[in-house]
Amino acid sequence: MQIALLVYDRFTALDAVGPYEILCRIPDAEIVFVGKEAGPVRTDTGALALTADKALDEVPHPDVLVVAGGPGQSALMEDQVLIDWLRGVDATSTWTTSVCTGSLLLAAAGLLTGRRATSHWLALGHLERYGAAPTEERVVFDGKYVTAAGVSSGIDMALALLGRIAGDDYARAVQLATEYDPQPPYDAGSPQKAPAPIVEEIRARSRFILT
Repeated sequence: MQIALLVYDRFTALDAVGPYEILCRIPDAEIVFVGKEAGPVRTDTGALALTADKALDEVPHPDVLVVAGGPGQSALMEDQVLIDWLRGVDATSTWTTSVCTGSLLLAAAGLLTGRRATSHWLALGHLERYGAAPTEERVVFDGKYVTAAGVSSGIDMALALLGRIAGDDYARAVQLATEYDPQPPYDAGSPQKAPAPIVEEIRARSRFILT
């Protein structure tokens, strides 16, 4: 099984690394980080780089595709080379997945039209613009398409996908091995729970302003 994680300039680190830490534990799986070109790719902070091992044309038929999100996604929405690659990969993939605003790239490629999908809470309205049916669920399965909400939810998505691929008990074992037992010190992880002033502050800084 080949698992391709798509990264690009200004992707969000946890969007890719979170699923990687879970999916790399699938027996005999090959994990490959893919970019438009092979080489180092900077995250959204600029302080961290991750190496794309292969370029798009070197990974035409992965079994599983994971598309990371991040601020750099906006500049790729009309990148025809990337869009064509996503469509080509999806034609033969077993699972096509995304984390955070990575779902907007899948939507721009026409892969989520008429499908239930999620994204970062600030970006949900943009999913609808591309024909998807946005939902506020943390992880959404619709056929072979699996989308996760913002950033940290990629870990949940990968665990749920692992259960489908390798069985629930194997996924539970990986959850235990990685000690994934969230106990956050604050209950402010969604706009429904966070104090309203904080929600508005984050919204005001967002690049996702619907007009």
